[in-house]
Amino acid sequence: MKPEVGQQLAAFLLGRADDELILAHRNSEWTGHAPILEEDIAFTNLALDEMGHAQLLYGLFAQLTEQDGGQTPDQLIYFREAPAFRNVQMAELPKGDWAYSMLRQYLFDSVEAAWLPGLQASAYRPLAEAAAKIAAEERYHLRHTQAWVRRLAGGTEESHRRMQAALDRQWLLAQQWFQRLPDEDGLVAAGLIPDAGDLAAAWSQTQMAFLEGCGLTLPALDGRLPTRQEHTEHLVDLLSELQQVARAHPGAEW
Repeated sequence: MKPEVGQQLAAFLLGRADDELILAHRNSEWTGHAPILEEDIAFTNLALDEMGHAQLLYGLFAQLTEQDGGQTPDQLIYFREAPAFRNVQMAELPKGDWAYSMLRQYLFDSVEAAWLPGLQASAYRPLAEAAAKIAAEERYHLRHTQAWVRRLAGGTEESHRRMQAALDRQWLLAQQWFQRLPDEDGLVAAGLIPDAGDLAAAWSQTQMAFLEGCGLTLPALDGRLPTRQEHTEHLVDLLSELQQVARAHPGAEW
């Protein structure tokens, strides 16, 4: 792989790894607070799975940037400042109520379902293998969160109201998962990643059918999408908690 192509692929992978990590941290905030005991365990395990996926993707990033003095996964997670993270904004926002967190995770799972088949066909074998491993777990994630969205949207008047409010707040931001990076066309042409535009169109149709079938109304896509370089104050607060032990004891071995 040419060095410049490797750098472009590394940038792509860093954004996806940051998505997995930050969303996993947000989901972990439900541990001990989920509405039922079974879900307390299930959502915590789901967060752990996403953290494992982040570890895989950070590892690929480290391999691709090794010759340029690349950072280890631990360095990437614990010693970067907020402006250096490349996650989508939706992942970093506070957990909100149960409907908000469940819809966010469902949208993420559905996005993963759109991306992963193309990534499993990547010409970069380590990425294809990592995507296959992630896909095996994501199938269960999607079934789980899809069932919860249907349950809340079709439950009581209050649960439906909360799910609709969550969709109203998140639908625009969910489109950020299909934003192209500046050099992404070259990765598509090289067979390294699928085309985001094609995926977005198919994903939108699938989500329209599912969400409207649940009795929800898709809001208009009005407003400007942030880039992966733009973050909120919520990411700063999240990283302060996530990184505090590692930064208090730099170089420690656990």
